[in-house]
Amino acid sequence: MGCGSCGTAGGAPGGCQSHGSCASGSCNRMNVYDWLANLPFSDPESSCKMVEVSFNNGSRKDYFRNTTSHFFEKGEMIAVEGVSGFDVGSVNMTGELVRLQLKKNNIKEDNPEIKKILRRANENDLGKLKETKARERDVMIRSRAIAKQLNLEMKVAEVEIQADGRKATFFYIADDRVDFRELIKIYAGEFKVKVEMRQIGARQEAGKVGGIGSCGRELCCSTWLTDFKSVNTNAARYQNLSINQTKLSGQCGRLKCCLNYELDTYLDALQHFPDDCDSIEIARGRAFLVKKDIFRNLMWYTLPDSNKQYPLTLERVNKIKSLNKQGIRPDELEPVEVTSKKPVEVEPAYADVVGQISLRSLEKTSRKRRDQERNQGQGNRQGGNDNRGGQQNRPQQNRGGNPNQPNREGNQQPGNRPQQNRGQQNRPPQNRGGNPNPPNREGNQQGNRPQQQRPPQERGNQQQGNRPQQQRPPQNRGNQQRPPQRPDDRNKDNEDKK
Repeated sequence: MGCGSCGTAGGAPGGCQSHGSCASGSCNRMNVYDWLANLPFSDPESSCKMVEVSFNNGSRKDYFRNTTSHFFEKGEMIAVEGVSGFDVGSVNMTGELVRLQLKKNNIKEDNPEIKKILRRANENDLGKLKETKARERDVMIRSRAIAKQLNLEMKVAEVEIQADGRKATFFYIADDRVDFRELIKIYAGEFKVKVEMRQIGARQEAGKVGGIGSCGRELCCSTWLTDFKSVNTNAARYQNLSINQTKLSGQCGRLKCCLNYELDTYLDALQHFPDDCDSIEIARGRAFLVKKDIFRNLMWYTLPDSNKQYPLTLERVNKIKSLNKQGIRPDELEPVEVTSKKPVEVEPAYADVVGQISLRSLEKTSRKRRDQERNQGQGNRQGGNDNRGGQQNRPQQNRGGNPNQPNREGNQQPGNRPQQNRGQQNRPPQNRGGNPNPPNREGNQQGNRPQQQRPPQERGNQQQGNRPQQQRPPQNRGNQQRPPQRPDDRNKDNEDKK
């Protein structure tokens, strides 16, 4: 674990240089703030000579007597007496606060069994400590495999090896009593250490593993809680909590320890509520108690013929109960109206002080740009199609006849004259066809024909851009209706006109 304020990396803080014991308490489990450290004392000789030392990042704590002339500060690494050797730990607490902790744990300060502090840890001590800590994981995995081979119903939760490597403590979990006499012999021969077996519970295991609770903070058992009390479902019932096993259980699989934190407050508040009022009788029937609201001093009842809940005051419940003892059933429950005292939050009006633009306006502008680009693209396509259509019709004008040969067929057929007038309302057919020779009228008529049917021809030009020969059949049809005349007939017509 590491705190974010000092930038912990590799277990040692890099910013505050407090060696894993900063005031935030995140680098070291079970961290304690010494609020008496800076207070002056009138008699320094009578100060407490006991020091609280933590091992394995706060997983285990013990008290040692400072027989040296050195003054140790919090966070310093020191070497203390161990089992037939020495151990290395971190100073967790000094001064008068240690004396208060000894009194709380019923430990006498002059107890001869309390071990002593040897010295400040040197480089050799820290090197041996690092080597033994690197062995702990492999030893734990191997110890679990050995316990499984012996068919023992136990789980090795943690292994702690002394700094000099002469002793190892195995913390295990088991529901029943386990006979591990054979197991200790195998462990001692396998790991070459003195073996100590220590049984712990599920809550202690969760404290050693650590984690984040449902409240969003670190687990109480891994930060400050050391005294684990039994928790039952009555604590949840007194606090009007639903009996949901998944919500009421912690990471250890047991009921959460925080259910006991406010239990005393609820019990004190429930003393003012009547005890024998689980059911009361009125004229409509018997009403049953649903819940007790200690914050508003109300009791909620429900009737068998309806699902509605009726809140009653404590005075009204006591009055109905006294009437029932006299054999009288009141007509109504006379519930009170529950109103919320919480003020209604009014949403402030939106003010665009920073000049922000909503996403909807951006979507509208992007949509407008898209439509404009689409319209421009369609206009360019139509313009290109018109040019293509004009280029395709030009060869048709030349195909209609030879400009050097006079053609007067259009004057002979009166059925074609309305077509010439329709195409020649504003301009003469000679300019539209673009033919400088006025005697050629057939080319002008053919040039005007696609103009009379422009809307369908534009679509046809797009489809027939690659096949211009498809427009020849209507020209051939016109030639079928107007067969070519002989030269003698043309001379007769000219004479008649004259």
